[in-house]
Amino acid sequence: MTGFDYTLKNPMGLHMRPAGMMVKRLSEVPCEVMLRCGGRSANAKRILSVMALAAKCGETVTVEVTGENEQAVAEELQFFFKENF
Repeated sequence: MTGFDYTLKNPMGLHMRPAGMMVKRLSEVPCEVMLRCGGRSANAKRILSVMALAAKCGETVTVEVTGENEQAVAEELQFFFKENF
């Protein structure tokens, strides 16, 4: 397992449009990706699960990647979070 923590900087928090792009991209990877925030967790490959986190600006999201190519997927996600959230 590999992962990272990211503090949301976007005023809209973890919002629908980029979350949808993330879910679509993750549907193509063979590993499992979990998001954790404020005692809640979500499967990052399911948009409703991601949106149910209701992560707001200033909150820290922990991303955990497990499985094949986990390091590459974690690096891609870290870049994605910096650009979109």
